[in-house]
Amino acid sequence: MRGIVKGFPGVRALQDMRLSLAGGEVLALVGENGAGKSTLMKLLSGIHTPDEGEFFLDGRRVRPRDPRHAQELGISIIHQEFNLMPDLTVAQNIFIGREPRGRFLLRDRELNSRAGELIERLGLSVRPEQTVGTLTVAQQQMVEIAKALSYDARILIMDEPTAALNDAEVAALHDLIRRFVQPDTGVIYVSHRMNELEAVSDRITVIRDGRYVDTLNTAEATMSQVITRMVGRELTTDVGPEDVREDRETVLNVTGLCTKSLLRDVNLRLRQGEILGLAGLMGAGRTEVARALVGADPVTSAEVTLRGRPVRVSNPADAAGHGIGYLSEDRKQLGLLLDQDVSSNIGLGSLRTRFQSFGFVRDKAVRAAARESVESLRIRTPSENQLVKHLSGGNQQKVALAKWLVKDCEILIIDEPTRGIDVGAKEEIYRLLNDLAQEGKSIIMVSSELPELLRMSHRIVVMSEGRVTGELSAEEATQEKVMHYATLRPESERADAA
Repeated sequence: MRGIVKGFPGVRALQDMRLSLAGGEVLALVGENGAGKSTLMKLLSGIHTPDEGEFFLDGRRVRPRDPRHAQELGISIIHQEFNLMPDLTVAQNIFIGREPRGRFLLRDRELNSRAGELIERLGLSVRPEQTVGTLTVAQQQMVEIAKALSYDARILIMDEPTAALNDAEVAALHDLIRRFVQPDTGVIYVSHRMNELEAVSDRITVIRDGRYVDTLNTAEATMSQVITRMVGRELTTDVGPEDVREDRETVLNVTGLCTKSLLRDVNLRLRQGEILGLAGLMGAGRTEVARALVGADPVTSAEVTLRGRPVRVSNPADAAGHGIGYLSEDRKQLGLLLDQDVSSNIGLGSLRTRFQSFGFVRDKAVRAAARESVESLRIRTPSENQLVKHLSGGNQQKVALAKWLVKDCEILIIDEPTRGIDVGAKEEIYRLLNDLAQEGKSIIMVSSELPELLRMSHRIVVMSEGRVTGELSAEEATQEKVMHYATLRPESERADAA
């Protein structure tokens, strides 16, 4: 790709961009949120049309007209944001538009068999007949990967493919990539996880502010060199939690939390100014605990007290009324109004309590608060009037977080706070969470990234199969100890088995 230029209303996304991929290699593409990575990949996969620039495939000039034409050229993409139909099955999503057909009907048995082969290669724990809407975020991401690999692709673009995967699933994906790459195939791998680049890539191309910066050989580069090129400055990584005294007030106490489907007798205690990490493998129940605490999922039994006072939370509006904010792992479906602007989204949680007078919304006050959030969180947007759907994934995450910061909740429950966010923005969010804790805010942080939990948590509660299996202080916690508890079968299950 040479001399690529692409603009959108109010913003120049790419300027004189270039990129090259050799046969048999994995090329990592990195840059901060809003740098233009996803836009560049959408041009290559035919989703967008460039304003200027040239494309060459095997030395032959080409121009992907649309996604189908790109697939015909052998270019397949796994999007950062899901592109699945929740009411269809796994098999139907993988082979949509390419289903085996008989004279009058689809051949479902053959369709499920072909999907089953792909699922087995990926080690995916779902059935071809399962409805996609019933899957977890991580499972849906693996279905996206299976769909992309179902095409006879020569160039496979992976845009943040591991954002929702645990370490074991990431290792399985990297193994799959190594088996896919042949002398006539290649992978463009977009990721914010620096440790993955060393494990899977041959070269690293860095872009910043829509422009090409450099390409480095992975074996010869250090990650600090890559990060410095990404952000244009040296990055400090000294943010971590301040000590929280044992005599700090308990602001939230949960005992005997149970749900019909998974959670059993979950007990949690959260102190003022504390960051409590919630760890576990996929399906352990971490997200289910977060949703149950804010009333998003029905609870069969639980005793919940806020500062010693019993409360009942029936829905997320109740939770917000009690000063509990919830940032979902699925920002597009549950955290944002994509067709509304940045300002409306940031002010959404505080309309009644902060931005309303005599039944009317004070638009100027909403926009002033939005501008302040855009500046403090370094949200890359032309203005607070930009539609959220036009922002990069990481900047959408910042807008979702800003909504609850403007609400000034006493307790924040944050599920995967840095998913899809670049290293520079991660440090800003870590610093922000640490500052909030020092101000007396209490935070429950769900994360699939163990280094993140170990770095930011005062205590870590570990779950397995819907139950709490361990609790570790910051001093006690190591990756080995967390994984020990995360793979431990709960005592009641072991007793039943015996």
